[in-house]
Order: sequence, then structure tokens, then C-alpha cells
Amino acid sequence: LSIQDLFVPKNTFVGTMSCFIGDINFCPECGNILPIPQVQSVITCPRCSFKIPVHEFNGQVIKSSVVFNSLVQSCSTVDSEEDSELKGPVVDRKCSRCNKEGMVYHTRQMRSADEGQTVFFTCIHCRHQEKEDS
Repeated sequence: LSIQDLFVPKNTFVGTMSCFIGDINFCPECGNILPIPQVQSVITCPRCSFKIPVHEFNGQVIKSSVVFNSLVQSCSTVDSEEDSELKGPVVDRKCSRCNKEGMVYHTRQMRSADEGQTVFFTCIHCRHQEKEDS
């Protein structure tokens, strides 16, 4: 057994010109993710042009997954005209009147153009309105 066999975990690659040891999915020179092996005899890092022989990937299983966040109400939709002030994005802001979380907001340029916008908040529970100059 060599020292490399004792200290290098299985499924890692030690490049002949590299001083790093890492996962075979990443370039051992710069750390960039490597492209999926194709029919070429070598894999070339798109960032630093480091080359790895494709046979180093023999027996490797490459898996990927996509994780979707759960649907959360991020926009309040109200159809009646009297509830039109409740349309817009809902933010986690506590109402100063009812102390419940959830206010819709909209912005307007009320002052001169070189000053910040005014943000108007409306509580979705009690319809209390607040404003904040930003």
C-alpha cells in the first residue's frame, strides 16, 4: 500500500500536475465543476483547461436532483374593488395596531427625485395603513 492509498478517500482524483486532492466531479486545479464525461478521451476543465482522462470516471454514478420550495402565499390577490388596497406583495412585517404578521406594500415617489421612495404598508388583517420614508 502506498501513502496515497491510505489517506486518499475512494472516488477522489489526484492529478499528476495538481497539488490538490478532491472529489472527481470538481477540477483538482481550480475547484470548478467538471463537465459530464462524453465520448472524448479526456475531460477538460472549462475554467483552467486542466485535463483528466475519461477512464478515471469508470464506475462513477453521477446523480442530480432538483428541489422545489413549497408554495407559500407571496402575493395577495383580491378581486373586489373595496379590497384593492390589499393587492400586492405580502411581506413579513408586524402591524403596529393588531400585532399580526403580514402586510402588503406599494411604493411611490412622493418627494424629489434625488430622495428615496415612500413605502405604504397595509395590514392584511385589520387594514391599518403605515408609511415609511426610505
